[in-house]
Formats: sequence, structure tokens, C-alpha cells
Amino acid sequence: MTHADPASLDILDLYRQAGAYHEGHFLLASGRHSPKFLQSTTVLQYPQYTEQIGRALAGALRGAGIDAQLVIGPAMGGVVLAYETARHYGTRAIFAEKDGQGGMKIREAFTLQPGETFVAVEDVLTTGGSVLKAVRAAEAAGGRCVGIACIVDRRADGGDLQGYPLVALTRLVFDTYAPDEVPAWLAALPLQEI
Repeated sequence: MTHADPASLDILDLYRQAGAYHEGHFLLASGRHSPKFLQSTTVLQYPQYTEQIGRALAGALRGAGIDAQLVIGPAMGGVVLAYETARHYGTRAIFAEKDGQGGMKIREAFTLQPGETFVAVEDVLTTGGSVLKAVRAAEAAGGRCVGIACIVDRRADGGDLQGYPLVALTRLVFDTYAPDEVPAWLAALPLQEI
């Protein structure tokens, strides 16, 4: 896994400035519980922050030697991130959306040529489930994934994601718990579903 130069953009500080860093008891999209949560939609509503993040992701991808013909993100959260990253990366951007069957699909308006290379972007990577669904949808449409990029990698193990090179602007490991492993001190706090 490659990280961008931490001196160039302090991601946690950027989230704090935007009011997007929260503490409490959160049920994450992955189904795990956490005492800390980063709300990327709060950050990405501000063009100045989104522009900085997109530029940093594009730079980190280039720095890792990853060259692709397009950027894809999972809808809805990854749409703006994919666009802004692609703008700085010099490619086009598309998104994958839910297919109603637990996976994702590529909208008919988007086409991928056989073997067309792409990178998939995600805001915060906890398990990688959403971004991998977008990857599978683009691969099913004929594309070839050459990497994944995220703002924050929360995974405890780090490293590549199921064999795909991973570029992260930062790595912040917050404790997460399976539903049957939530400690009493966390269970005593009001649960907020994300």
C-alpha cells in the first residue's frame, strides 16, 4: 500500500475543520461498531476540501506508478470523489450504482472498452466491500482494475486489497467491533447508524 506524503495534507485535521470527525457509538456500513466515525459527506460538501483531496489522490496514484484510463466510484458517496480525482488525474469519471440484488452495476450511459484500465476510489475503507462491488461491476463491463485509492484506510491489516494495489492518503486505525463483541462502555452510549 502506498501513502501520500503526510506533510502535504493532514486528513484528520481536514475532517476536524469540516466538522466531520465524530466520537460516540456508531454502526458502520460494514456492520461493525466503532467509537469514532469520519463523515466524508460532510467534508466532500466543501469544494475546497474536495479539490485538495482529489488532487492528493491523483498525485498519490501517479506517485505509485498507477496509470489508468478512468476513475470509478461507488454511488452515491464516491461520485464526487471519483469526479474530482479524475479531474486531477486527467481521465474521465464514472460511477457504479446499486443493482437491487446486493451488488452494483454500471449505468447504461457509461461504457467501458474491453480491457480499459481503471482505478476505483473510496472515501473511508473499513472492509472494502463497497469499492470492491464497484470494481466487480466495472470488470463485468469489460474494464480492468489497476488499483484502488482511498482517503482513509481504516483496516487493521493494511496492505493491498484482495490483490489490487491500494493507495491511501492516510491510515487511521480506529477500534471496531463485531455486533457480538461490543464492549460494555461502548454499548452504554446511544447507537448512531451511519
